[in-house]
Amino acid sequence: MKNPLLFILTFGLSIIGFRSFAQTTAQIPPEKPRLVIQIVVDQMRYDYINRYWEKFEEGGFKRLIDEGTFCKNANFNYLFTQSAPGHATISTGTTPDHHAIVSDKWYVRLKDTMIFCTFDPEIRPVGGSFENGRHSPTNLLSTTIGDELRLSTNFRSKVFSIALKEQTAILSGGHTCNGAFWYDGITGTWMSSSYYLDSLPGWLSEFNEKAFPDLYLDREWNTLLPIEEYTESTNDTTQFEVGFGNRSVFPYDLERISRIGRNRTDYSILLSTPFGNTFTKDLALTIIMEEELGIDGYPDLLNIGFSSTDYIGLRFGPSSVEIEDTYIRLDKDIAHLLQFIDEYIGKKNVLVLLTSDHGVARIPDYLNESRIPSGYFNRNQAMSLLKSYLNVIYGSGDWVSAYFEQQIFLNHVLIEDSNIDLEEMQTRIARFMIQFSGVSNAITSSTLLTTNFTEGIFHKIQNGYHQKRSGDIIINLEPGWVEENSHSTGHNSAYPYDTHVPLIWYGWKISRSSVLRPVSMTDIAPTIAFFLNISLPTASTGQLLMELTR
Repeated sequence: MKNPLLFILTFGLSIIGFRSFAQTTAQIPPEKPRLVIQIVVDQMRYDYINRYWEKFEEGGFKRLIDEGTFCKNANFNYLFTQSAPGHATISTGTTPDHHAIVSDKWYVRLKDTMIFCTFDPEIRPVGGSFENGRHSPTNLLSTTIGDELRLSTNFRSKVFSIALKEQTAILSGGHTCNGAFWYDGITGTWMSSSYYLDSLPGWLSEFNEKAFPDLYLDREWNTLLPIEEYTESTNDTTQFEVGFGNRSVFPYDLERISRIGRNRTDYSILLSTPFGNTFTKDLALTIIMEEELGIDGYPDLLNIGFSSTDYIGLRFGPSSVEIEDTYIRLDKDIAHLLQFIDEYIGKKNVLVLLTSDHGVARIPDYLNESRIPSGYFNRNQAMSLLKSYLNVIYGSGDWVSAYFEQQIFLNHVLIEDSNIDLEEMQTRIARFMIQFSGVSNAITSSTLLTTNFTEGIFHKIQNGYHQKRSGDIIINLEPGWVEENSHSTGHNSAYPYDTHVPLIWYGWKISRSSVLRPVSMTDIAPTIAFFLNISLPTASTGQLLMELTR
């Protein structure tokens, strides 16, 4: 097929024309929204809205803002701004110290291993590869807004959650959702796990059989607009981007990039293209229609995670032509989704909110070239020197069990057997780590457990600290610094470029307005609960956004 995008668009429009529910609905909004659609765009910085505004069409981001309520000062209030904590915070209405998803991975002392946040060895894959299917929400210690909706209607409400990333789909959907579906980069299909169902729904199997990833990866990714019009980005030939195999200049031959040998395809490449978002959007349209969301008398919830923005942002950085092109294309996907809502269910019946799970730092090398303080923290070098230091002080031993993204986990068994005071060792390590370039703060778990911080960076660290899962020493880097890794840049700080994200409410009874006061991302779930007249998630600490009730 020469034009897969035309094929996908035709497919999407055919869904709209297949069954139109909006024609029979009243123009007056119902007491409660019939369908809540929660859109989370991975790694969307707040400034993207203004930066790309002139490139957006009228029906996408502009429509959401022009017809909805825009919270312009919404922030996460904890340190580790990673994908998993972000989605868990949005869905539960509380911070990681309560919902316990402290990071994408953490060290389990009893098993002496690092685990992924949604990994569950008791679960088997459904519809995809073994490697990508052993996942469940078992590590999430709070209910989500979806769980409370299901409980409130004796499980008559339907809750679905989709995203290319498994942790996004699972942590947004919660424990009781009807289905959480994520993308398998090995098979190129949508999949789930036995936690949710024994086999994929027939409509999803049919969707997978259409093999859209083959269409997307058998083409070229070039700019949607003439490249000279991408004036909001750095030059496409900038040397600071990782790109695909060190290629970071348009166009990208996706067929060649994704080819493995003669007859195999690396379907994970789709994750790092804007077509992954379109693929997700088309699945969302299919779910709404096939599962008849928003049709009966019980409110439903659909979580949509657009994940490609994160993969592309890490490869190319927030100032790249690639990320600008991605958001121009995402804008069209959102416009198509809103058009579908109008024609199938009706705007006044659907509450839509759009936000993000975190932002991202600018590429440190780019900032340094502009004489702005920044840098890369070399964790391998730091840990090597720390281990040598501890061997000198305490004798030879594996004192450090693990390190993951600014958290140091110590060997408690060895420390106890050696009759060494744990708190004293933690304090010594914190003093040692503060000497490294790029480290702004280092605090011990003992301090976090015995001191109540009410503001500042230590308060944000405390909001993300969980006694069973967090490290012994937590490190905060200087502004503009990221950990050295295989990507161009990163995100994992409490600075505005990582915490400040868009938050837009649209549809149903939402009026056109702006909220300028500080808003916590923990306020999303309590506000949805209020609109649906259901209980708050069990660990919720957020507040109702009163501006939306007027």
